Amino acid sequence: MEFVHKPHARTTAILAGTAPGPVQVRDQLDRSNPINRFNAWLAVKITAGVGSMWCAYLFAVVALIGLPAALKPGGEGLIAWIAQTFLQLVLLSIIIVGTNVQSAAADKRAQDTYADAEAVLHEALQIQAHLAAQDEALSTLMAARHP
Repeated sequence: MEFVHKPHARTTAILAGTAPGPVQVRDQLDRSNPINRFNAWLAVKITAGVGSMWCAYLFAVVALIGLPAALKPGGEGLIAWIAQTFLQLVLLSIIIVGTNVQSAAADKRAQDTYADAEAVLHEALQIQAHLAAQDEALSTLMAARHP
């Protein structure tokens, strides 16, 4: 019985160059209409601005400007100022910066995994070609041995 190779649909798409690459964060933006495109664009710009260490430094300065008022009699007090003002303002930006770094790393890992899968596919195709050549050689030997 002769083996018939049936390639996977994904393999065929990769070989044809029609398979999409790995999904990245920017691919998730809603581009279905002009309003959604604008909203996504604005959200990314604001997130990029607020999610920078420069914004964290700016927020720290703004929070420190409010510290004297918090320490005055009748003010919110040091502990409340730290919890309600400083931490919330400063940590917001720092958390976004960290999330952006993690997202970039995840995108890089996805790209590397995709490239690895393509390399494995290439090697598997080479193995298939080698096995086909061996099958042909064995068939020739068998035919010569049993005329």
